[in-house]
Amino acid sequence: MATADSVLALIRAYRPSFRNPHDKIAFAVHASFLASGYVLTATGPPAFSDTALSSPSTDEVGMEGWNATDDAYAFLYRKEEFGAKKSVLVKCLPMGDKLIVDALVVGGGEGKPVHLEIDVNKYDGGRENTDYSDMYNNCGELVSRLNSGILGKLDEPSASYSSSSREKAREQLEDKPDDQGVGFIEPRGFQPYPSGHNDGGGGMLLGPNDPRWFGGVDGRPGFPGGAPDPRRPGGSTHPDLEPFGSDYDFI
Repeated sequence: MATADSVLALIRAYRPSFRNPHDKIAFAVHASFLASGYVLTATGPPAFSDTALSSPSTDEVGMEGWNATDDAYAFLYRKEEFGAKKSVLVKCLPMGDKLIVDALVVGGGEGKPVHLEIDVNKYDGGRENTDYSDMYNNCGELVSRLNSGILGKLDEPSASYSSSSREKAREQLEDKPDDQGVGFIEPRGFQPYPSGHNDGGGGMLLGPNDPRWFGGVDGRPGFPGGAPDPRRPGGSTHPDLEPFGSDYDFI
């Protein structure tokens, strides 16, 4: 998990230029992912591409263009854990004094998107100088919210991984000769208890094409929990804020 010290150290190392408070918080979100072992593979306009999830790159990239879009941020990461590789797409949407953060895992056990709303004014230090620690308030609390609300949920082993791991461990125990065990050895004769069976199961995960992604109003995609996509005043939407693509919608 990320810590306030590791996040601030990464921000100092990158020395980003901030245009507004939303930039500061969005970059803190990114630094928290890096501090948690994720590798950046796309940001800015390339991360908004329709192919960002269908064929994600595995090459690490720099931060060029991370805030090139005026009213949204996108970051694509990769990470290998539990023996599986996965990609995570993160989108941050400024909405008034809040930053709406949504993240979707693809690969390594697909699951539902995770969602967090951050009060920008609460964590913006309001200072513009060379000391990045002065640019943030309550950085420890911000990182703690990101750990519990986003990173911790993304790093949980998927149900499919847990099931397959239990089955593999059970098969190894069943194949192991009796005389190579440690501790009490059961007699080879009558055994009063039947061997265990597979307690795993499937069908509980949502893939990106599953119709249950759509919980909005009048058939429009919605945020997790069924809330419809936020709309900016005037009824227009920035083209980069459209859903991830016809096959991978979750914002």
